[in-house]
Amino acid sequence: CSASPFLDLPPEFRQFFDDQFQFSQPCQKGTQRKEIGGGSGFIIAKDGLIVTNKHVVSDVAASYTVLTNDGKKYDAEILARHPSLDIAVLKIKPLTDSLSVLILGDSGGIKLGQTAIAIGNALGEFRNTVSVGTISGLARTVTAQGGDTVETIEGVIQTDAAINQGNSGGPLLNLKGEVIGINTAMVVGAQNIGFALPINQVKKAIESVKNTGRISVPYLGVRYLKITPDLAQKEKLPVENGVLIRGSEDGPAITSDSPAKKAGLQAEDVITELNGEKLNQDNSLAYLIQKYSIGDKVTLKILRNGQEMILRATLEEKPKDL
Repeated sequence: CSASPFLDLPPEFRQFFDDQFQFSQPCQKGTQRKEIGGGSGFIIAKDGLIVTNKHVVSDVAASYTVLTNDGKKYDAEILARHPSLDIAVLKIKPLTDSLSVLILGDSGGIKLGQTAIAIGNALGEFRNTVSVGTISGLARTVTAQGGDTVETIEGVIQTDAAINQGNSGGPLLNLKGEVIGINTAMVVGAQNIGFALPINQVKKAIESVKNTGRISVPYLGVRYLKITPDLAQKEKLPVENGVLIRGSEDGPAITSDSPAKKAGLQAEDVITELNGEKLNQDNSLAYLIQKYSIGDKVTLKILRNGQEMILRATLEEKPKDL
């Protein structure tokens, strides 16, 4: 293919060279596929359904390949990425072999000090790496960063089982071999401080994909500020926990035609409880709503102009544009 080394010159100088010299360079034909990263995942259904972290498959323009324990390669299709949790669901296509499936356990029964086993593709090159440790913390809130993405993850499991880059999306198991979490993040520069999403947070997303082919999540339809002692003092609020419903540059306090609007919530209301659970720094409104399903009815305890009120809302599916 023809090429010119003088393209960076100003036009008034380039004219003296372009007609006198001819240069060429190799032509690119087709598209070259190149491996740019790796992560972990686990099979949850014999039809080839796989769960991993959303940040492992965040590039919508990329194609993805699954390598199983026996060394076989499969093309994979991304079925759904969760809008708020670090979860994605893939499917092997076409599926020609019988696959082993992991059993999903119950993360609600996890105890501090119990044994945890992390499995994954450590550092993107050491496949089937197994590390053993203990559950060292529950219901943690961490801020994770990967590439240009920064997000706050609530309710995660802390473990000292070694979780390295490349382990993301792999299973955290109990001694029965049941999945109790999805390895998600680690603390860089610390020794064996890793975090996993509890599997109970993931089950609703899995069922949604199985039933509808996508991940549907409930929403209330409010924008808010988390109340802290400093915010309570600044705004002269009667409580130091909960959320203050208030709009921002992103939009109004109450989304139009939302469950919140239909329930009668207003800007500057303070929500203190949802179905009897108090809102605080470890129990945010968004985290509590994730526990419920579309169509569930929830009871909200609020303060309006200093007066306590009870409102009831029916959660609806979160629109795609929110």
